[in-house]
Amino acid sequence: MSKGAETDSPGRELPRPVNPATPSFVQSSTDLRAWVQRDSPRHRLHSPHSAGGRARTSALCVGAPRGSMRLPRLLCAFLLAACCCRRARGVLGEAEPPEPELVEVEVGSTALLQCGPSHSQGNFSHVDWFSVHKEKPTLIFRVRQGHGQSEPGEYQHRLSLQETGSTLALTHVTPHDERVFLCQCKRPRPQEHRLQLRVYKAPEEPSIQANALGISVNSREPEEVATCVGRNGYPVPQVIWYKNGRPLKEQKNRVHIQTSQTAESSGLYTLRSVLKAQLRKEDRDARFYCELSYRLPSGSHMKESREVTVPVFYPAERVWLEVKPAGPLTEGDRVEIRCLADGNPPPHFSLSKQDPSTRETVEETTNDDGVLVLAPARREHSGRYQCQGLDLESTASLLSAPQELRVDYVSDVWVRPAAPEAHEGSNLTLTCGAESSQALEFQWLREKTGRVLAQGPVLELHDLNREAGGGYRCVASAPRVPGLNATRLVSVAVFGPPWMALKERKVWVRENALLNLTCEASGHPRPAISWSMGGRASEHDQGPQSVLSLLSVRVTPELVETGAECVASNALGRNTTLILLELASNRSTGLSTATVGPHVRANGTTTGGEIRRTEALAWSCTPSCPFLPPPLLAQLQHSGWSPKPLPRTTEGTPSLPPLPPPAPILQGQWTGWDQGAGPWRPLLGDHTPCVEWHSLQAASVREGGRVPSEHLCSVMD
Repeated sequence: MSKGAETDSPGRELPRPVNPATPSFVQSSTDLRAWVQRDSPRHRLHSPHSAGGRARTSALCVGAPRGSMRLPRLLCAFLLAACCCRRARGVLGEAEPPEPELVEVEVGSTALLQCGPSHSQGNFSHVDWFSVHKEKPTLIFRVRQGHGQSEPGEYQHRLSLQETGSTLALTHVTPHDERVFLCQCKRPRPQEHRLQLRVYKAPEEPSIQANALGISVNSREPEEVATCVGRNGYPVPQVIWYKNGRPLKEQKNRVHIQTSQTAESSGLYTLRSVLKAQLRKEDRDARFYCELSYRLPSGSHMKESREVTVPVFYPAERVWLEVKPAGPLTEGDRVEIRCLADGNPPPHFSLSKQDPSTRETVEETTNDDGVLVLAPARREHSGRYQCQGLDLESTASLLSAPQELRVDYVSDVWVRPAAPEAHEGSNLTLTCGAESSQALEFQWLREKTGRVLAQGPVLELHDLNREAGGGYRCVASAPRVPGLNATRLVSVAVFGPPWMALKERKVWVRENALLNLTCEASGHPRPAISWSMGGRASEHDQGPQSVLSLLSVRVTPELVETGAECVASNALGRNTTLILLELASNRSTGLSTATVGPHVRANGTTTGGEIRRTEALAWSCTPSCPFLPPPLLAQLQHSGWSPKPLPRTTEGTPSLPPLPPPAPILQGQWTGWDQGAGPWRPLLGDHTPCVEWHSLQAASVREGGRVPSEHLCSVMD
């Protein structure tokens, strides 16, 4: 460390000006004052205040061997006399002056310069203040009789006298003010006091910029990692670089830190530090930052930059395959096959597949990232896949370990016979099979009830009747792959003549009213339906063996007299349902009437016309709604209506016997009534119409869900 510099922290020197020439006085007999310039350090051979000086004088003039002295005796005597003379006269300033008093202040604040120690009791009524810059003192302020006056110059408007006149205030301190200030008191005797003003300014938050282009591990010299900039600090701060929280030091051919500083016009400094290093593959996630250390009057401080990472380029050492989703794959899944490597940048990938049956290898087409997307996956995608990575810089090629990919499937479920049919009383055997990549289990279900009939690929049906006709579903599933299954639905036809739900039915009608009648029949072969009277009729398929006929006819006296007959016939026979019509005027009671729409059915046969309310509820609505709400049922029984014996549900609710599925007009079957927290509501599978019971005597049905209102049974007040 050179003389004339101070250290505020270990290993760091703060720049300070060279010690200026120190003015001192030489007292003469005429009391004249003259400036004597001293250089620092001073070199005096004959200081009367120094023992060393006296020893040298004695050695030179007295202790030298005779004959070895080149100076004449007269000269020695003269020098000795001169020394004694100077000591006797009391020359001022010959002793080494004390170090200047240190005053520390931040840029922009006010510095208080005190002339002498705080306990000094001197006379400050006559003081001159000087600033010493480049060893040249300049008068800047005068104090006369306790009043201060600034001298023209750079300090003219920033100086003021404080307290008892011993303190000079310097406002708006800048870095240019860092120098020595000198005060001289002339009464009662000449005195002087020096002060060293030190100025500080904290730098701004350091900014850091990483090398965005990246660094290759193959570089033979340190490459630029990042640049750190600290602006507007004073004095120049010290920079320290860190990697992963550890300080970096200079290392030959490994780490190099290049730091420069720029002095701004304000006197502040901008520091710029560049970190250069050789990086390894392990540094790909390293975090770098810089720290600025600086000093203020309050002590030592530091500021840190944000952390940055630098792209590190290194060749791949390993290539592998990744398949998503992991686990068993089934047909229809979306599958991604991705090539991966541990190099940066990744090599150029190619993906090949070996067919398991032909052993042929073909190259698959991937996207730019080396990803093959199978959407949807099929059984043909099964095989052995392998990735190849080619480093375009080193031309080195790497292969991944082969990986087996299997897409499981269950498909082509078949049932034999494909269109089964049998006569009543006979037996029928159904056999199910399927193709699969896994071992299969089979199960047979009744389609309309979902009941499990058998486990295994074979279903035996014995002593068939017409109720045994309909749908049967075979389910083939792979127990080792959850959720992998396929089904096949087959319809069993039972030979027989047409089957009608009712043989006869009476309906109350009003003369000249438009009546809508429906008739449903089933059988195998599929029956055809005809009517005994003219009208507009239409047929709707209800299934492989069922048909529904709708007839619109106007009520005439002849029709009332003969009634309406629905005839269903096929190659094995015919069957009929007779609908008896009776005018409402013949009824003895005066109850209001209801119109029965084409949905009103009784075991497959529907009627319409004007009827009594209780009969409309019992024979029109309830056949389509197997469960009556308890309040309405009680009211009907109280009014004198006696239904047929009603079976009990599992909940103990009286109900009418369940009927064959309704026409496709009502998509779904009635399942019962539910009161919940509001009115009683009928439940119709996925389609639940909304029912509001306004009283026990009347009800109205309005549309709910997707069921058209004209296809619901209505009872009007």
